[in-house]
Amino acid sequence: MTDATLPEEANAPSPTAVAEPGRKRPKPGERRVQILHTLATMLEQPGAERITTAALAAKLEVSEAALYRHFASKAQMFEGLIEFIEQSVFTLVNQISERETSGQVQAQKILSVLLQFGEKNPGMTRVMVGDALVFENERLVSRMNQFFDRIESQLRQSLRLAAESVGSQTPTVDAQAQASVLTGFAVGRLQRYARSGFKRMPTEHLDGALALLVRS
Repeated sequence: MTDATLPEEANAPSPTAVAEPGRKRPKPGERRVQILHTLATMLEQPGAERITTAALAAKLEVSEAALYRHFASKAQMFEGLIEFIEQSVFTLVNQISERETSGQVQAQKILSVLLQFGEKNPGMTRVMVGDALVFENERLVSRMNQFFDRIESQLRQSLRLAAESVGSQTPTVDAQAQASVLTGFAVGRLQRYARSGFKRMPTEHLDGALALLVRS
């Protein structure tokens, strides 16, 4: 991860510091954050294979049993990453909805913050598009699908507002169709980013794309 940080991450010791003799053991909350941060970092490696708890433990220089003292399963670790994605993105989405009165501007900014988040957090992008969840618990994929359903729902609200502002006779229908297209666009950009080894930026030519896609 880069700009976005996990809660309390700034206070979490590095794996090297934890391993040094004479240093205090990290608090339980700090260790959880450290595990999630390391998992996200491992996911940032282009072409990374399925991450095992053994590989994660080795990276942290701890035993697998130590991981399970903080998380009941690997699925629970991924749930921790998904919670971070949800909290980070929807905090920004809610701020946009509260501050912007134009539905069109709301929709543009929602797409922008979603794609910017993915660009700054490549490991999280692999979770968002499901690449990192292959062979993992099905409920993780379902939860990420719900995340994009929420994005689409928020876009519908914004686009309905935009349609009403220009006197559309069918604002709900217009908003539903456009929100579906915009959500598909965002997912496609994130998938391309992950599958290009993080070379094709999701925000590439974003202003021009939004000008074409988000119009009254």
